[in-house]
Amino acid sequence: MKWWQQTVIYQIYPRSFQDSNGDGVGDLQGIIQRLDYLEKLGIGAIWLSPIYQSPNDDNGYDISDYEAIMAEFGTMSDMEQLLLEAKKRDIKIVMDLVVNHTSDEHRWFVEAKKNNPAYREYYIWRDPVESESLNDISSVFGGSAWEFDSASGQYYLHLFSKKQPDLNWENEKVRHEIYDMMNFWLDKGIGGFRMDVIDLISKDLDKKITANGPKLHEYLQEMNAATFGRHDVMTVGETWGATPDIAKLYSDPDRDELSMVFQFEHTILDQQEGKEKWDLKPLDVAELKAVLFKWQIALGNQGWNSLFWNNHDLPRIISRWGDDQEYRVESGKMLAILLHMMKGTPYIYQGEEIGMTNRPIQNISEVDDIESINMYHERLAAGFTETEIIASINAKGRDNARTPMQWDDKEHGGFTTGTPWLSINPNYHEINVDATLADPDSIFYMYQKLIRLRKENPLLVLGDFEVITSPTNVFCYTRRYQGEEWLIVANFSAAPVAFELPKRYSEVIISNYAISVQMKMKLRPYEAFVLR
Repeated sequence: MKWWQQTVIYQIYPRSFQDSNGDGVGDLQGIIQRLDYLEKLGIGAIWLSPIYQSPNDDNGYDISDYEAIMAEFGTMSDMEQLLLEAKKRDIKIVMDLVVNHTSDEHRWFVEAKKNNPAYREYYIWRDPVESESLNDISSVFGGSAWEFDSASGQYYLHLFSKKQPDLNWENEKVRHEIYDMMNFWLDKGIGGFRMDVIDLISKDLDKKITANGPKLHEYLQEMNAATFGRHDVMTVGETWGATPDIAKLYSDPDRDELSMVFQFEHTILDQQEGKEKWDLKPLDVAELKAVLFKWQIALGNQGWNSLFWNNHDLPRIISRWGDDQEYRVESGKMLAILLHMMKGTPYIYQGEEIGMTNRPIQNISEVDDIESINMYHERLAAGFTETEIIASINAKGRDNARTPMQWDDKEHGGFTTGTPWLSINPNYHEINVDATLADPDSIFYMYQKLIRLRKENPLLVLGDFEVITSPTNVFCYTRRYQGEEWLIVANFSAAPVAFELPKRYSEVIISNYAISVQMKMKLRPYEAFVLR
């Protein structure tokens, strides 16, 4: 059993976690100040969103120097202190690594634009005629993925912002530059890497292939051998296009690639088929059940899954699929129980453990996220109304996850003594860490207990998974290991549901309501429990 199979990982978005110096931006010293809180929660690792030097076109996912710290966040000395202080609390630091692209201000790209032969082929260039034929390759952030460079008369590829040129992984020198950089961080004692859009590094542009390209797994195996494969660390790949079969290629331990992947099939179920993430439809619980259960069964013991509801790119799950009004606490606990009892490594995104919610906006001037801003202007030009566009941003915009952490009910929620870089959710007066810790029945203590259960029970890590037939809105499954069986039941709706246990169980392990075990039950709104 690997350490990362039985621990729970907590994602920190540094800009929004804790500001220590009053400049309105979260920083490394702020994270250090809050390590005791995370130790109390019980997590075993922090996934740290990018803290590298960056001009911040895409909030740090545009890196200009992989071996320097963004000044807003602190210094390399602060980073080393964070590693040391986290280790004292038995918490590992997992670095977010972006190697599909760099910033256009990275030294490599600056030299490439000068036509320096040592760096020109570090990136992907095409002549104008070629680029016109490839112009239907679109940027994730809108528009064409090709940007013209007047100095050289060629176009360069950027699957994201034009300030994020894609690296040319076909170039062996690029790959070894990256491996040297990864070893720089591994030598500092980090606990592993979260690999941003790692499925994009291999491409075949002539065939319009920009993801899951022909050499992807060859590159990952080479990376493994040259870097993290020699350390007891965790690696997780962000793989939007993964299927269970592809996920097994990444995470089968016999293949020496990654520890696990993030797959996102469940996160797009409220999106109209064939449309963009902004084109919404109601969540179909039957579809969600089918997707989550498919991944549990299909990976089996050959691959390893990540379990998550939220991250820095996704809306707050309570607002999207739970109930952020009347049943905020109940639905928050239900979502936690349902997910953490499954097979895989659970992730908590900052604020999830206190039930933070989306922050609605009224005007585009309140938005920071480049993806939302670009979409706003594109859709206005295409004839959408401002009301329609703002509704989509309020539902799925990335700023929902990036509002500052709500620590207390004082000004700016205890996040900063200055002006926060992004406005805090006005509900911080009611939803905050201090209030949560003072309430023994809060969402926080539910997460704390779930984390402890995983550490103490090999069944949650290694146990077999079996689906139990249940009403549409009810999730029901068992975990079995060495003669022990747990039954997990979750009512994924605000409506009461009649439910009959498949057999008799005698003990309640965890629940979000006070219950007495009976064969025939009436599940209350968002009720969830675990029996054995």
